[in-house]
Amino acid sequence: MARPAATPETRSVRLLKVGEQVRHVISELLTRQEVHDDVLAAHAISVTEVRMSPDLRHATAFVKPLLGADEEVVLKALRTHTAFFQRAVAGKLKLKYAAKLKFLPDESFDVASKIDALLANPKVKRDLGPD
Repeated sequence: MARPAATPETRSVRLLKVGEQVRHVISELLTRQEVHDDVLAAHAISVTEVRMSPDLRHATAFVKPLLGADEEVVLKALRTHTAFFQRAVAGKLKLKYAAKLKFLPDESFDVASKIDALLANPKVKRDLGPD
């Protein structure tokens, strides 16, 4: 029988802790501009979340450049330097295996703004208001 997909409520505390540690390492590398790349140096990048696989061998980092500017260019630069990030994370965190990193755009801000726009709709406000 297939195992249900992990939700934030069902993920283990260890996965969440390791994901947060990986997020901090990546954020620190980007903040200190230790990656020698003009694109990454020119953009402020937010690492919003890192999700670890159950065996801690794979990490998916969700990133968003400041104001969402040049998202594809920033993602390409991050993916180009994936090996550097993997080595740095493995060196800072003493884990059994070095996690393979994957960078994806964080769509949660777009979803939140879409929900805000729906809630601001006069028809919806009318339904949410007092009777």
